[in-house]
Formats: sequence, structure tokens, C-alpha cells
Amino acid sequence: MKKAVILLSGGLDSSTVLAMAQAQGFACYALSFNYGQRHTAELQAASRIASAAGVVSHKTIGLQLDSIGGSALTDDEIAVPETDVNQNGTDIPVTYVPARNTVFLSLALGWAEVLGAQDIFIGVNAVDYSGYPDCRPTFIEAFTQLAQVATKAGVEGQAFQIHIPLIEMSKADIIQAGTDLGVDYGLTISCYQADDQGRACGRCDACQLRRAGFSAAKLSDPTLYQ
Repeated sequence: MKKAVILLSGGLDSSTVLAMAQAQGFACYALSFNYGQRHTAELQAASRIASAAGVVSHKTIGLQLDSIGGSALTDDEIAVPETDVNQNGTDIPVTYVPARNTVFLSLALGWAEVLGAQDIFIGVNAVDYSGYPDCRPTFIEAFTQLAQVATKAGVEGQAFQIHIPLIEMSKADIIQAGTDLGVDYGLTISCYQADDQGRACGRCDACQLRRAGFSAAKLSDPTLYQ
């Protein structure tokens, strides 16, 4: 089986991507990050998902992106917005974490090189997303080019591929695809400000997108809300 590194946040999208990679026959190595986010509920969810999926290995790497701040997800002095979801992507909200996906993919690339893997999966989406610049195809294309010149494996001829299977899917389509693959969304959490019991707020952008996705897919939302 070909090896693949899967970025696993504990949310709906990354859990679907993991199921998709496994359905394609990849031996999956899940990678999560404790980057100084507001809560650890998503890391607990990632652990549950990785265990349920039976991944080969699941690593959680500690970072301190909260030490530079600049985001409502890493700085307690910046409030998480509870406004209408920015579906047209014209504005970059305060929940954007500076360079987060660049950092995450760089570490995933390093682990892939150690494993001898050429494939990395990430659940970025350019349809139902919040306007983040590092969720666009142009970013993934640029990072893929970087991977070829920034690694020993790349300069020796190994071609890395960054898989973005959700990039053009609506949230409803993602949920339907994951449901068809047997994903238990009750294990996941998407909230930016979950409480200590792992309950979602139901008001932030991530919760709004998730709730709307289940509604559009005409499926029951298993999320535990506050």
C-alpha cells in the first residue's frame, strides 16, 4: 500500500478526507497540531477519528502559534465573530491564522519525506469556506512546486502530490460523500469556540457552515451543541 500523510484537525472536512484516502487504498498516517488554538476539543476529536479509522499512526505536533497571535483562534483578546458566514470569500475574517496551512503542510511534507511517502491529503475548500488565502488552489499549486525544490526527495526526482479532494465541493456534498464512506460525524467537531465538554457554540462561522451543510444534505446533524 502507498503511504499518505493526512492532515487531521478533528473536524468534518479532514475526517472526510481521511475516509477518501483510505477508500483509494492509501496506508494513512494522520497528523494533528496543538498550535495554541482556543480549545483542545478538536484534538480529542482527532484522536477519536484516527482510532475509529484505524490509521497506521497518528501524531500530534505541538506548536505555539498563539505566541505570535493575529487570529481570533489563537489570541483571547480577539473575539470570535458570530456574524453571517462569508461565503463569497471577498473578506478575510479574523479567524484566519497567519500562515497556518503553510506551517502545517511543511511539517506534513517533512514527515512524508521520512516515511518515503509522496502523497499528502488536506481538506481545504474553495466553495463553502471563510475566505482564507491558504485554502485556494493557487496556494496548493505553489506549495507543491516548493516541495519539489525544498526537499532531498524532491531534488532527487520524487514527485510529491498534495491532494485536495474537497476543493470544489459544497459542505452538503462533503457530508454526503463522507456519509457514503461511513464517516461518523458524531466524532467530529468544527466549532471555533467549543467548551470544556466539547460542545459546539452553534454561532460561529464554522458552526453555521456545518449546520447549513447537514440541512442542505437533508441529514441529521449529530453535533452536540451548547
